Amino acid sequence: MTSETRLVERWRTLLTCYNEVACHLERALQDGHGLTMSEFETLDRLISVDCDKRRMQDLDADMYLSQSALSRTVARLEKSGLVVRALCEADRRGVFVTVTEAGRHVHTEARRTHLAVLAEHLAPESAHT
Repeated sequence: MTSETRLVERWRTLLTCYNEVACHLERALQDGHGLTMSEFETLDRLISVDCDKRRMQDLDADMYLSQSALSRTVARLEKSGLVVRALCEADRRGVFVTVTEAGRHVHTEARRTHLAVLAEHLAPESAHT
């Protein structure tokens, strides 16, 4: 087997693992908490930094979503009352996103589901590597 073939097979294995876990996460988060995986991930990244608010620009740099997809995700979270957006006082082009108490509560509950799915599918004995 060539190194090129092994490389492609490794990529396909990773992709299959990602898709399988992502489907389980999406279903569990949606069914249990009314969140998409992107909405959970956005809340999680907002909460994981120790500050009250975060610039959209900084959040965008950490996320796997395109800028427009992140904007739509934050808009859905805002509509659900889980985050609020505000203009930056110093730079009117900047937008800050802050998690609400409701958002913190939903995140706490959804995080348990998120970790359970990850543990189920990414435990060493079930690794797809």
